[in-house]
Amino acid sequence: MPDRVYNFYPGPATLPFEVVRESFEKGLNYNDLGMSIMEISHRCAPFNQMWERTQEDMLDVMGLSGDEYVVFFLGGGASTQFLMIPYNFLSEGQTADYVNTGRWAVKAIKEAKLFGNVNLAADSEPEDFKHVPREYDLAPDAQYVHVTSNNTVAGTQMFEFPQTGDVPLVSDMSSDFLSRNIDFGKFDLVYAGAQKNIGPAGVTAVVIKKSWIERSKEGIPTMMSYRTHLSKNSVFNTPPVFNTFVVGLVMQWIKRNGGLEGVQQKNDRKAGMIYDAIDGSDGFYSGVVRKDSRSKMNVTFRLPSEGLEKRFVAEAEERDLIGLKGHRSVGGCRASIYNAMPVEGVQALVDFMEDFRKKS
Repeated sequence: MPDRVYNFYPGPATLPFEVVRESFEKGLNYNDLGMSIMEISHRCAPFNQMWERTQEDMLDVMGLSGDEYVVFFLGGGASTQFLMIPYNFLSEGQTADYVNTGRWAVKAIKEAKLFGNVNLAADSEPEDFKHVPREYDLAPDAQYVHVTSNNTVAGTQMFEFPQTGDVPLVSDMSSDFLSRNIDFGKFDLVYAGAQKNIGPAGVTAVVIKKSWIERSKEGIPTMMSYRTHLSKNSVFNTPPVFNTFVVGLVMQWIKRNGGLEGVQQKNDRKAGMIYDAIDGSDGFYSGVVRKDSRSKMNVTFRLPSEGLEKRFVAEAEERDLIGLKGHRSVGGCRASIYNAMPVEGVQALVDFMEDFRKKS
């Protein structure tokens, strides 16, 4: 087995190798303290410096002000945010708008219905989630509008977001967070599980307007309240220390690599390489979703038969191209090419795709 394979799994996903190396080095002896980052107290000064720098770097990468926004690093995954958002901002008799574009949006909608009414502002489920809607039927009295920016299972991505006016806009960005240069100032809350683009599994980034937290409900369970985490700078309880430390290293890596403009340029190139291979294969490979909704993070495709797809995945592994099997609910193949996937890895995949096509 080689030292490093090309990891196309949808998550946990590949991390920048320099970040992996640095996390292990500093994991042994953090800042010459004689103990690892995993052992230091979350109430001591070295921890606070790491924590606050990670928050500041994330806001800086996003182009947001710390006066207006706050970053929380929480446990429970993005799935916990499915319920925390309505717990804080939706009550019985009130309505929230949800855009249904895939498996994870369905789960978020299910949780919201426990607290209030859900208006499906747009829904691509009748078309098997093969595109992202661009027209929305927004409720005039909505408490917020919730969208999922990228869909790992179907392989679609939202390139235009709803215009919501004064209604707060919320986005689950778990699978394309910090992968492109967008105006984050139009969102009142963005959340993302770290394990796709920004770190290891076990921590969720929540970036939220402080002014919206002030409008949240009171009298809800302590750990479910955004007010709690604001008052304690996201360290009300012992936080996911090591995971957040790695997120901080990834923020610094993004800054060294041209910020979001540099990241997007690289991601556009990688996605283009694979889609060109699909479209130029004379039908041997076929894209699953509509071209105007193709994800730059999760490229889904089919081969002429399931037997060929199994061979494709197995032979790819022999060439150290790992994790290309599609989601169990839809089948096919999927190449997840998050920020840390190098261009060389995508080139290796494209070369294999051509070789496999010629011999099949």
